[in-house]
Amino acid sequence: MRLVSAALAGLMLAGLAGAPAFAKVPQSEADRLGKDLTPMGAIKAGNADGSIPAWDGGLTKPPAGYTPGGKYVDPFPGDQVKFVIDGKNVDQYKDKLSAGSIAVLKLYPTAKLRVFQTRRSCALPERVYEANKKNAATATLTEDNNGLNDALLGNPFPIPQNGVEAIWNHRLRYRGFKFRRYFASAAVNRDGSFTLFKNEDFGIFHYNGPGLATVGDVSDIKQLKNIGISYINITTSPARLAGSVILVHDTINAKEMPRQAWAYNPGTRRILRAPELAYDNPLYNTDGLATTDQFDMYNGATDRYNFELLPKREIYMGYNNYAVDAKYKDLLTPSTLNPDYGRYELHRAWVVDSKLKEGSSHVFGRRTFYLDEDSWNIAQVDIYDKRGELYRVQEGPISNAYELPLCSSALEVTYDLQSGRYIVFALKNEEKQFNLNATDVDPNQFTPDAVRRLGTR
Repeated sequence: MRLVSAALAGLMLAGLAGAPAFAKVPQSEADRLGKDLTPMGAIKAGNADGSIPAWDGGLTKPPAGYTPGGKYVDPFPGDQVKFVIDGKNVDQYKDKLSAGSIAVLKLYPTAKLRVFQTRRSCALPERVYEANKKNAATATLTEDNNGLNDALLGNPFPIPQNGVEAIWNHRLRYRGFKFRRYFASAAVNRDGSFTLFKNEDFGIFHYNGPGLATVGDVSDIKQLKNIGISYINITTSPARLAGSVILVHDTINAKEMPRQAWAYNPGTRRILRAPELAYDNPLYNTDGLATTDQFDMYNGATDRYNFELLPKREIYMGYNNYAVDAKYKDLLTPSTLNPDYGRYELHRAWVVDSKLKEGSSHVFGRRTFYLDEDSWNIAQVDIYDKRGELYRVQEGPISNAYELPLCSSALEVTYDLQSGRYIVFALKNEEKQFNLNATDVDPNQFTPDAVRRLGTR
């Protein structure tokens, strides 16, 4: 792992592939946030049959049994499985499944989705909600859709008018300010054997602070000097890779300055520019099972695809999946993650279909993204090769870091349907506890010279 509503149907259909960025929404539309729309831009009401409840503010306090700084506990321990979807009954539920979910269920006999009641548990700090409302009335994209103006802290487009705006909401969703993580990634073979990679990473989400060094030391996106995220990743295992370091400055306006990346090699003790840490270049520590822009479900520039916003769909997605934080030998089974640790719920998803632009280069010809309406996390991705064949399937089950609160992927998994193998990012059960409020992280650490010193310690 290396890097880092029915009421809106008419609005969503306006998102034409390849169309120029739309202007900010009128104040009357922005005022809907917190009323008929949630502060995140989701439909506040439940669905017609009650299988999706109304959003009531989400989970904003830790449940009983949680110790600050400790492992997350399931806030819904009494919930029972309602029914199970597998390859035998998948056609019964296909209207509420992504193409990728259907393919996995039909391809692998052991695959199944355990479906629970829907809990709209996602919540974020009040200051993010306030920023969303402001952003809705001010934010615009640059002419090439590859840069952002006049937004800060919150989702830039809580009422998106096209597909690329929805993707920007995922890229800049709230994930705290400073973090430090310890995690593992596993490349799993057909027989369930796996290669384990271990990492430490830390970084600063400058846009989310907002801040360069401390929260609130900037008040305008221009003061961020075009750096949205500062990120460092250190490989700690296996021994042959230990000590390798990646440094990334992820930019806000890629045309003005593309992503800046460097790689430190412990063998040569040299740090060099690494422009390959982008797009469809193989992601480090994945055995070739993922591209760089698959990390975090999707990251980086948006210039190689046309993004079309389709009508919302109700789909079964991984949600409130705290049980997935399991021992690796129990979780990593042949073909798929152990389905007995899965929790799926019915949620509404923004759907963005992206197709490779003519003249652009990428190994993926098309990707269909399903974004959770309550958090803007990409929960699932159907990935097609250039022949139009389904190639890979991504899942990012969502859970609430309720002590903050914020919602993000509990882990990420990519199934390669052609090889029968899969890669999992962000395994945490057997690692040190991660810290989503790492005040010791300093912006002076994110320079090539600092990385060189770090690597030679």
